[in-house]
Amino acid sequence: MENKAIKITPDLQVFIDKFEPNKFKVMTKGIEIRGINDMHRNIRQAKDIIERLELSLIVSHNAEMLSYGGFEVNNI
Repeated sequence: MENKAIKITPDLQVFIDKFEPNKFKVMTKGIEIRGINDMHRNIRQAKDIIERLELSLIVSHNAEMLSYGGFEVNNI
């Protein structure tokens, strides 16, 4: 199996620096942020950062992610 290094895009790095997540996992399409207690507030904050800084990112969340307190921030 080939081991490819996953690169963080400049927009994603700006988001990480501003949002300062405690725990996140880098994935091929973006990052997964885990261990969030107040999901609604944190998702709204993530969307506000993306909109305010005009980043080419999107927040993704589903019911399965709710079970472990997580959501994704993906490149467009």
